[in-house]
Amino acid sequence: QVQVVESGGGLVQPGESLRLSCAASGFELDIVGTGWFRQAPGKEREAVACISTQDGSIKASDSVEGRFTISRDNAKGMVNLELHNVKPEDTGLYDCAMAMLGGDCLNENEYDYWGQGTQVTVSS
Repeated sequence: QVQVVESGGGLVQPGESLRLSCAASGFELDIVGTGWFRQAPGKEREAVACISTQDGSIKASDSVEGRFTISRDNAKGMVNLELHNVKPEDTGLYDCAMAMLGGDCLNENEYDYWGQGTQVTVSS
């Protein structure tokens, strides 16, 4: 069955880099879109970055532009998100999601499957 599991969260200092991983199973990874979202306490969930199901293009929020890398390894069923030069405002619960069909991959309503989330805290 479909399963999405995130890992790699934790405490990181400002200016450092982090790498989050998303392990997906139960479907062929190369036919789905993948998005990373985050939610800080008391705030709404927001998109971070994604890979579109329509054309494979990469999209990202302005808040992480120039500071991110999103990639996937279809053979391993893994999707990774890297953030560089992290800031306190990057703190939040990061969640990976999978979309079976196309659409705007920055729109959380397009997604069918979600992981449990992994907490990222940026603090000195």
